[in-house]
Order: sequence, then C-alpha cells, then structure tokens
Amino acid sequence: ETKEKKIILNQNESIILYLTPESFEIKEVTLSTKPEDYNITSSNLGKIELEVKKLEQLPVLMGEKDVLKSIQLLPGIQSGNEGSAGFYVRGGGVDQNLILLDEATIYNASHLFGFFSVFNSDAINDINLIKGSPSANYGGRLSSVLDINMKNGNKKKFQSSGGIGLISSRLTLEGPIKKDTASFIISGRRTYIDVLTKPYLENTEYAGNGYYFYDLTAKLNYRISEKDQLFISGYFGRDVFSFSSSDWGFSINMPWGNATSSIRWNHVFSNKLFMNNSLIFSDYKFEFNGTQEVNNEPTAQSSLFSGIKDWSLKQDFNYYLNSKHTIKFGLNNIYHEFTPSSFTAQIDSIDFSLDNIIKYYAHEYAIYINDEFHVNEKILINAGLRFSGFTHYGPFERYLKDESGNIGAISIDSIISYNRGDKIQNYNGWEPRISLRYLINDSSSIKMGFNQNYQYIHLTSLSASSLPTDVWLPSSSIVEPQLGRQYSIGYYKNFLHNKYETSIESYYKTMDNLIEYKENYIPGIAIGTDNPDNNLTSGNGKSYGLEFFIAKNSGNLTGWIGYTLSKTTRKFNTLNNGNIYFSKFDRTHDLSCVMNYQISRRLNLSTVFVYASGNTFTLPEQAYLIDGQMIIDWGTRNSYRMDPYHRLDISLTLKGKQKKKFESNWSLSIYNLYNRQNPYFIYFDIENNLGEENGSIELKAKQVSLFPIIPSISWNFKF
Repeated sequence: ETKEKKIILNQNESIILYLTPESFEIKEVTLSTKPEDYNITSSNLGKIELEVKKLEQLPVLMGEKDVLKSIQLLPGIQSGNEGSAGFYVRGGGVDQNLILLDEATIYNASHLFGFFSVFNSDAINDINLIKGSPSANYGGRLSSVLDINMKNGNKKKFQSSGGIGLISSRLTLEGPIKKDTASFIISGRRTYIDVLTKPYLENTEYAGNGYYFYDLTAKLNYRISEKDQLFISGYFGRDVFSFSSSDWGFSINMPWGNATSSIRWNHVFSNKLFMNNSLIFSDYKFEFNGTQEVNNEPTAQSSLFSGIKDWSLKQDFNYYLNSKHTIKFGLNNIYHEFTPSSFTAQIDSIDFSLDNIIKYYAHEYAIYINDEFHVNEKILINAGLRFSGFTHYGPFERYLKDESGNIGAISIDSIISYNRGDKIQNYNGWEPRISLRYLINDSSSIKMGFNQNYQYIHLTSLSASSLPTDVWLPSSSIVEPQLGRQYSIGYYKNFLHNKYETSIESYYKTMDNLIEYKENYIPGIAIGTDNPDNNLTSGNGKSYGLEFFIAKNSGNLTGWIGYTLSKTTRKFNTLNNGNIYFSKFDRTHDLSCVMNYQISRRLNLSTVFVYASGNTFTLPEQAYLIDGQMIIDWGTRNSYRMDPYHRLDISLTLKGKQKKKFESNWSLSIYNLYNRQNPYFIYFDIENNLGEENGSIELKAKQVSLFPIIPSISWNFKF
C-alpha cells in the first residue's frame, strides 16, 4: 500500500518505513493451449470447440445440464422434436453423427426417450464438434464427429462436486491414487422421477408405470514413466421403463442403454514422435420383457432383444516433422456383432424360442495419413487420405424373395447358408479430405474444404426421432454403404483484438445409398424367417446452406448468434412416386441467440432464444368408403409444414459466499418463458357423419404440444 510521511531536511536522520502489501481483486486468468485468433489462423473448417464451463451457465430443461442440447444452439446443427437431445448436422440423419466418449462409440446418446443426453457434464473435460472437413483419423460417418473427452481426475488433492435438481441428482469424486502419478474420477447420476410420481399415480389409470435412468462414468490414469501414460475409462448407463397391472394381469419391463470401456497407452518416442494405442469395447442393447398372469400365475412370457457390440483396436501416431509439417498416420479395425432382433416366448410351459436368430458379423477397417503443412505465412493446408473397408462374414442365412417380394417356401432353394468365416460381401474405398486456409490479414481469413466419407452401418427407424427400438444394421449384399461428399467455403473475421468473432460458411453436400423402410412396411416378428435388410429401399439425399455466426468472447456480456439458411431433400425411386421430397427435418430458417451477463461477482443471467421453420409432414387429403371400408388418400410426402418453432429460456445463477474449501450456487431456470405451444406432432381425427342425410367423412388435423412454461431449480456444489 502507498504510505506518505513528511520529512524535515534540517539534520541527518535514519527513517524506517513499514509498508504493508496491498490486496485487490484481479480478473480471472485463463490458460489456453490455443491463441485467441485460433479461429482465424487454424485450418479447421466447420470445427467447434466448446467449453464445459460456458455450457453450465445456459438455461436448462428441468434443471438438467445437457451437452447435446447446447450443441443444437450452433449454426448448421438442428434439433429433432421438442426437447429432443438428438441432433442433425447439415441435412444428415441422426445416425450419421459419430459420437465418441474417450474414443468409444456411443450408439444411443439419449436418456428419457430422447429428452436428455447420456453425458454427465461434471465428468467432461472438452467437447469437439466437426461438421466440415475432419482430418483423416476420423471416419465411419457422413455428417459430423462429436469427440468428447473425460476429465483425468485431480492428481494433487481430493475433490467432490455434484448437484440436486428437480428430476435427478449427480455426484462426482476425484483425487490422487498416488500424488502426481496416478489419479481417478468417478461420476454418477440418477433420476427419481419414479419415486416422485408414484404417490400421484396410485389411484389413476397410469398406476403401475415406472421410469428412471442412471449412468456411471469412471476413469483412471497412471503415469508409468516420463514417456508412458496409461488411461482406463468406462461408461455404463441404463433407462428402465416398467408397467404392471394386477387388473389386467400384465406387466412389462424395458431396459436399454450403452456400456463402453477403453484402455489407452500413450508413448513418447521423442520430441517429434508420439503414439497412442487404444483397445475399445462398445455395447448398446434394448430389451422388452412381458409377462401375462392368471390368478397370480404366469401363463405367458415373452422377450425381445436387439443390440450391437463392437471390439476395436486402433493405433495412432503424431509426427512433428518440422515447423512446417505435422503428420498423423495410423490404422484401426472394428469387429461388429449386430443383433437386429431376437425373440423368445413361453406359453403354458411350451417354449417358442427361436434358435436361428439372424445376426450379422463384420469387420470395419481403415488406414490413414494426414499432413498439416504451412506453404508460407498466408497459406496453410490440411490434407489427408483414408482407405476404409467393410467385410460381412458368416455364419449367416440369406432368405430370398420372389418377384412379388414374398419369402419363398422354407427350402434349400430359398435360403443361402454361409458358414463361420465365409466372406459374404466386401466394400472398400478411398476417402480424401482437404482444407485450405488463406490468411488475408491478422484478423481475417478464407477457408475452403472437401471431404468424402463412407458409412458402412445404418440406423433403421419408423419414427421421426431416435428411439431405443431403432435397429442398427450393417452394409450387406443387399444394402450398400452410404457415400457422402461435402464442399464448403468460409470467411472468418475477428474484431477489436479478437473480442468479437464472426464467420460465414457455405456448404453443399450429397449423400448416396441412404435407406428407408419400403412403402407401407409394417414391422413384425419374423425372426428366423426373413432378413431385416430385405425390407429396406435405398435412395439419395442433397443438402446445401449458409451459416452465419457472431460471438462475443470476453467481458461481462458474452454470447453468440447463429443463423442457418438451408435446404435438404431426398429422392427414392420406390417412395413418393420417385419424386424429390423434403427431408423430415429440413428447416429453411434456424436461429439461435445466446447471452450470458455477469451482473456481479456472484450473480449471472443467461438467456436463450431459438426460432426454426416447422418440421415437414405428410397430410391426408381425402377419405372415402369402398364397400364399407375407409380408404385414406395421402398427399405428397413431407409436403406440409408444422407451425414454426420458437421459445425463450432464461436462468439466474447465484453463487454462494466463497469459502476456503466449499463452493456452491443456486440456479433458477424457466424453460419456454412465454408459454409457446410448439407442435410436437400432428395427428388426424376422423369425424363420420354418414348417418345424416348428407353424410360425409371429415378429417381434422390436431396438434399435440409437449412442454408449457417449466420453472426449475437446482443446487450445485464443490468441495
């Protein structure tokens, strides 16, 4: 602190002044591995790196922080239905997003039938989304890569954090196993919807309903030496829906979810060469178990199962050749086991289990090389080449259909049998990727890119959103791999010393060999007598658009505005009379506005406003009777749109008083502040007035809305 003392200079004198340190509050210091103008100087095109800390400030539905819903607020990324955690990138389907958690594939990233994601934000370290030109080490999907890395755990001291919300609570523990050498983190979450709603449902028609989800994330890391490090991570999550009625003598139980594990060994050969070896397991399964009882004795039991398992081995190298070249190369192999559906039943002690459940076995493999090199100070090129392949192996039985599309009599002539290890079908191809950055000046650049991708696995669905009953299928002798090509160009400009970030990106994408169920197909249990891919048809898709983005990254007021203008179409020769039609989630306009305002050191205000063109749907145009049977004449596929979707969310976060070993905050959120009745789906009610003198049949479209205004509160803590 400054101290003043008057001195009279009339004699020699020694003076001692005791000065005390001055204390004052400084702004937060952020350490980053990337410069502030990284969006300008890098070769990344369509890549977004999200900070978990910023996501935690956004308004949330029912107090549940959600990574995937936050991603939907970015340009080029669209949500599905109201509240859904599924996302669609530049006209692609939900199955065209490669979602990785510590390198393990997540096949169903949603809880609560799609309303929440499976990712616990307390255990996440960083989030990288690539919607443009991914480097050659990524592959297997057409539209995007969402690469999520878990926290490693604190190597210095023990910590815990968590939160209590309206529908779930979570707890995270982390700390050293051996200080500065090994650490752990474990994070769990569970809903208590079933506990809270049970008293209110006991005397209603919904009595016996039960639903909950839970997940557990864990990671260990061990520094073996200065050049070797070992990581072991895993995830396990389940949704469980149950129903039981003593009046009906019927009960069901439906569990589904993901399980993953990965072991990674990092080794540094030198300051130029780095290696990462990974052994990965991924499992997704869905089960349906039903029991029929008479006089409290089970008379019939049935079980339905579907799922996909992966065992993967991959090896990646980073080689820093010199200041101009950074090279990546590697290879990987995935062994897939698909179980589209298996069925067992027992009625009055008679077993109807089917032994010849049809499964698919396949290897998916790839080898790649990628080089990011500086041509000069202005030009930076990221170029890569990936060769991928897919082989379907036996054992397998192919059921042949006749010209009418019917399975022939079960005989040697209608079934082709393959033994274990027999090669049934093989696909492969080259996947080039390139992106170029031209630096106009210190604050602006132009980027261009092209990439080609093969996707060898497919998601079959009868619904407009991703559900646990959807089935993953591989490419086969009937179903060819999807092929996507994307061209993109963007202009990037920063203002006021990188305080403001802006960009305009344009893209054009084609997609071949997309699949849909055949017209008027109704799924049934035909296990052992048919192949699921016999009921599919293929077609092509196209998507193009413009994406605008402006963000303020520093100061008390931060946030961004993202807007997308796009068009997405599909063309199947066997659907819609072979005519082009809009994709289900084609949206001409998509706008997101996000704002965070630090009112004071302890108080933060956040708002989110979204607007989007309505989803497309098919409308029945007329209904009539023929021989007493009602016939409905449907219009052109997806030729009508629902009303536009828009809503405003707001949240207020109050930090508790700062204590040495304990931090906490209260978060109050209001979802859909002005109570907009957004359409969830449209159904059609038939009014029959044939008994009157001038009888008629009238179809009336009726809208179902899901979420009204929803306030929520949560308490978060860390110590």
